[in-house]
Formats: sequence, structure tokens, C-alpha cells
Amino acid sequence: MPWQQIYDPMGSMVLSTFLAAIPVVVMLGALGFFHIKAHIAAGMGLIAALAVAIFAYGMPADMAGRAAMLGGFTGLLPIGWIVLNIIFLHQLTEQNGSFKVLQDSLSGITEDRRIQLLLIAFCFGAFFEGAAGFGTPVAVTAAILIGLGFSPLAASGLSLIANTAPVAFGALGTPVITLAQVHGYDLHQVTAMIGRQLPFFSLLVPFWLIWAFAGRKGMMEIWPAILVTGLSFAIPQYLVSNFMGPELVDIIAAIVSMLTLVAFLRVWQPKRVWTSPAMRGKDPSAAEAKPPQPVVKHSKEALIAAWTPWAILSVFVFIWGLPPVKAWLNSIFAPKFPIDGLHNLVMKVPPVVTTPHPEAAVYTLNLLSATGSGILLAAIVSALVMKYNPVAIVRTFFKTLWLVRYSLLTIVLMLALGTLTRFSGTDTTLGLAFANTGILYPFFGTLMGWMGVALTGSDTASNVLFGGMQKVAAEQLGLSPNLMGAANSSGGVMGKMIDAQSIVVASTATRWFNKEGEILRYVFFHSIALACLVGLYVTMQAYVWPFTLMVVK
Repeated sequence: MPWQQIYDPMGSMVLSTFLAAIPVVVMLGALGFFHIKAHIAAGMGLIAALAVAIFAYGMPADMAGRAAMLGGFTGLLPIGWIVLNIIFLHQLTEQNGSFKVLQDSLSGITEDRRIQLLLIAFCFGAFFEGAAGFGTPVAVTAAILIGLGFSPLAASGLSLIANTAPVAFGALGTPVITLAQVHGYDLHQVTAMIGRQLPFFSLLVPFWLIWAFAGRKGMMEIWPAILVTGLSFAIPQYLVSNFMGPELVDIIAAIVSMLTLVAFLRVWQPKRVWTSPAMRGKDPSAAEAKPPQPVVKHSKEALIAAWTPWAILSVFVFIWGLPPVKAWLNSIFAPKFPIDGLHNLVMKVPPVVTTPHPEAAVYTLNLLSATGSGILLAAIVSALVMKYNPVAIVRTFFKTLWLVRYSLLTIVLMLALGTLTRFSGTDTTLGLAFANTGILYPFFGTLMGWMGVALTGSDTASNVLFGGMQKVAAEQLGLSPNLMGAANSSGGVMGKMIDAQSIVVASTATRWFNKEGEILRYVFFHSIALACLVGLYVTMQAYVWPFTLMVVK
């Protein structure tokens, strides 16, 4: 029998909003303030979400359990599968010494830690975001940074900060394509609108990243390199999104930015080289950072061998991200499993949607087309190129599985929590609280997108969750639906650094286990501050000339 969602179970939006926030507060409070291990904090949040859904929102207990189960499966595949296999590749390159050669080659481009951050965390990370998304860029860049000697907190937190501006066009434009398909936006128009919001922050984020690492003085010492990096990313991001489409925005912008920065370094170097891998100011993990090492020169053959696994990874990830490839692989094997007792039995109702409609609950076992499978194949091919024997490959894989076991459990529990909040309607209650802000809606609607990503761990999921609500609210307030649909995605990218899934990926990649709370506390200010700046920018686009001229009606 269908169950209809209720968005104000207490008869007071203030009380209902407070109630809906309890699971999130429990999880983030346990993680960030009480220093409870991540998998335990996630379990506590899930228990709180079950209690709120069943006893306050009236969701049948079996439905609530099935929704959590669906989320848990999603946590394993695709998210956990990516984490496991990227760490597997990293383990292989570490064990045979090629990762050390790669570190030396990066140090050969520049010994300055600040510029290494620009090159790796921002440019290289943006490429992987554009090709794969879903945690891949943070896993790759954090692993490389920790290998270069950055402290675990620096490698984790700074990778998360850098992985913001590219997120809206991640995984070959998946978030914006999904927004258009699910909620009826014009794909070209909403893509262009995002492309008129994010380039400003693509210019800002590299400055913010270096300021977070080295402070204002350290940032100003390399401002020419930061400006070159930001501009060479922002300009292609604007041009491709406005005149081509969403699919290749990040990939083209990342490649242009990376090549431009490397070329610029041939004619410019900072007067003072920052060799410390630890962050300026208080860094609780600074003692674990490796001291700067003298640059070691390697032969051309050794450098090619060291970069080959990562080149193979880039190729596989790009191929796996292509829609025709995904469609072909899914045609071979991608069984769908409707969740009995949940599929099409939860009804979304106005004002979230114009007419009531059932929520699908289908788990797709797309093992072949999953990005993690592409990464696994890249790791196996790389292992063979590095002359590993099959027994050593299998042994290393299971060693990696044991290494990340608690991280995988955490991701499962957190995705279970996020999926349950979606099916129970508690996240919609939080969204409606933002929607009832009248003239301030452009600002708070942007924060709605931020909250959506923080809750779900995905800009795509946030667009599915709140994209329709943004459209309805914008039309009621006389605003451009494209403006607010884009704002949901643009604001959402700043929530990426605090979503629990990304934090677990970062802590796993740096092997800084059970320190997720410290990472959360470090990035939270940066996340909310940048989200508020996006909100202010969207508000100016809504009301202030000449910013209003940028709006796609």
C-alpha cells in the first residue's frame, strides 16, 4: 500500500525542521565534536534517522529499513568500489617504488608546495572530477599529496577544498544533465547559467586554497601563478559551458589550466620557495608530515614507467565516463532489482512536485560500467606493466580490502542515512525551510543546494532532490527557474567538501583513519563561507544590475 510523505508532521515548520535535522546533527556532532569513530558516528546517525522517520514522520518500519538497505548497496557500488580500487592502484605503485619516482618528478616541476597544490589538487583533481567524479579526484589527489610529504590533514582538507568548482560538471556533466532530464530544464540554458556562476569561483578557489595552506602572505608571494591557474580554468569553463555543452567542461578546462601553469613556470618562479609540506598555523597532523627531501633526478625511462599507471588510469576513467561506453557495458550486464515493499510505494506530493508521483526504488548492479571497475582494470593493467605476477596482484588487492574495511562500512552507513532521509521526506522538510524565505530565496535557495550535497554526498543527487523545488519556488517568486536550478548545482559544489562520504574517502586515501572529525572541523568554515559567497553572487544575479544581464531566462 502506498505511503504518502508528510513534510510538516508536527504542524509547525519550525518544530518539523528541528526534528528533521536531528539525524544530521547526531552524525556530524558525533564525528566533529565528540571525536567518535566515523563508522560509529554514521551508525548513530542512521539509528536517529530511522527513529525520526518511523515515529515522527509515520513511515512504515519495513519501508524505512528497505530504504536504508538501498542506500547501503549504493554505498558499496559505485562509491566504495571507487575508493577500494584507487587505493589498490596506489598500493601497487608504492610497493614497487614507482610512486616515489612520480613524487620526485612532480618536485622537479616545482619544489614549492603551494604550486604543487595548484597543479595536483586543483588542476589534476579537476581532470578526474570531469572524467569520473564520485570521489575519484579526492582519492587520487590526496594519495599523491600524502606521498609528496604533505601532512594528512593538509592532503585531506586541501584536496576537499580544491574539489569544488569542477563538481557541477563532474563525471562528463552528469549533475547538470540529470537536473535537466529529471526536472524538465532546458539543458543548454541551465548549463550556460551554471557557466555564468562558477567561473568566478574557479578563479577564487585557487587563491582560497593557497590561503588555507600558506596564509595571506604565502598566497601573495605566488599570486601570478594562482591567477594564471584560475583564469586558464575559468575562461574555458565559461566558453565550453556556454557554447558547447556540459560533457567536456571540466576535462578541457583542467587540461588547459594544467598546461598553462606548467608553461608559465618555465618563465616565472617565486622568489621564496615554500618547501614545508605542513600547513601554516595549527596543524594537528604536522608532526606526521615528511620533511622536504632533496630533488632526485631519474632517467627518462624511469619517469615514463612511474607516470604510466596514472596515464593508464586517466585513459580508463575517461573511457568509462563516455555515455556510449556506459550504455554498451550496461547492455551486457546491468541487472535491475526493484526493492520490494519500497519501489513506487512512497509518494512525493506538492509543493515539492506539481502532482503526486511515486518514488522509484531500484538498485542497478552496473558492475561493468561502474567507474570503480574501470579503475580496477587500470590497476590490473598497470600491475602487469610493472611486472607484478598474478599472485602478488591478488594478494595486494585483498590487503587493500582489509586496509579500507572500516571506510567501506562508513560509506555504506552514510549512504543508508542519506537514502533514508530522501525516502522519508526529512530532507524535503529541510529544503522547504529554505524555500520559505521570500525575497531572500536566491541566497537560501543556493544554500539548499549546499545542504543537498552535504547530505547526499553528490551534486547529482542534490539536483534530483531539490531541482524541482527550485523551479517551483522560482516561478512563484518571479525569478528565473534557470537561475535557481543552476544555483542549486553551483551552491551544491561547496557542500562537497563536508559531505561525510568525501571526508571518508580523503581519510582513507591518506590512511589517516579515525581522524574524519578533524578533517570535518578543518573544512567546515571553508565550505559554509564559500557557499554563502555563491549565495550572495546568485542574489546579485537575481536583483542587481549589471549581474541581472547574465541571467538565462
